[in-house]
Amino acid sequence: MKRRTFIVSAVGAMAGVAGSALPRDTPLHHGAALAFGTTISISVAHPDAQLAARAIADGLQAAQQVDRLMSIYHPDSQVYQLNRAGVLAQPDPRLLEVLAQAAELSRMTAGAFDVTVQPLWRLYSEAAARGQLPGDAERRRAQPLVDWRELVVGKEQISLRRAGMSLTLNGLAQGYAADLALAAVQAHGIRDALLDTGEFVARGQKPGRRPWILGVRDPRDAGALAATLYAQGCSVATSGDYECSFTPDYRHHHIFDPSKGESPDELASVTVLAPTALLADGLSTAFMVMGWERASALAAQLQAVDLMAIDKQGRERRSAGFPPEV
Repeated sequence: MKRRTFIVSAVGAMAGVAGSALPRDTPLHHGAALAFGTTISISVAHPDAQLAARAIADGLQAAQQVDRLMSIYHPDSQVYQLNRAGVLAQPDPRLLEVLAQAAELSRMTAGAFDVTVQPLWRLYSEAAARGQLPGDAERRRAQPLVDWRELVVGKEQISLRRAGMSLTLNGLAQGYAADLALAAVQAHGIRDALLDTGEFVARGQKPGRRPWILGVRDPRDAGALAATLYAQGCSVATSGDYECSFTPDYRHHHIFDPSKGESPDELASVTVLAPTALLADGLSTAFMVMGWERASALAAQLQAVDLMAIDKQGRERRSAGFPPEV
């Protein structure tokens, strides 16, 4: 499954925001590469062009490594091998880290987040290719294959307890890639950067004391923005029913409620701000499943987590700490 970029970087000339005061003439450097079925990019502000180029190259490489490790399509990826064989020996430490976060998210959300939903995705995708939806009997057969508690993770081996189970890390891998890319960039001493792996990480600001500005697309109009916001020192992720919809009315789409075996029907999109892109990525998926009331209640319990939700009728709601409009 390919994930689109839901949030777009917006070019703005806003000034007067507190933070490191980069000289107005500090160069802004950019780099891009292919990963996760899309173009990922890194922008950094720094006076040393050669150092910036090395930082960008290292960041892009770190993100691409996550894609190669966690792709559900590439035969060399460990996730692909696990899905094919039901067992994986000597898992990569990065895969273990992401699966540990996945398990914590599943516990935190009472199972609303579940990396073992891949059988449902495959079922709906194959039916959509025939111009159909899966029948009730097909869904009932797939449903028992979705249970994050049946994924056994150990340092030496990962296994799936039930034959036919499979997992997808599309709700975490791009966020994790952004976090690792940020670490690679910061290892060069760069503080001001915007990273886009399909999820966004913003640190510092643009030259001339200008903040990074992000625009969140309208879930029903790809050419319009539902919100524009300052992004400073945070990570941002959006999930939406429009990303991959199996029916024109967006009723059936790529996000599944693991307890029901079908797509949640309240929200059209959720945008999450969190301390890490991995957390923002996972919560945006979970919050789509949970709906506004449960999602906002959980966000209020988490440190530095806020959300904006837009329902199927176009009504928008924001948690108290979500940034105001630019």
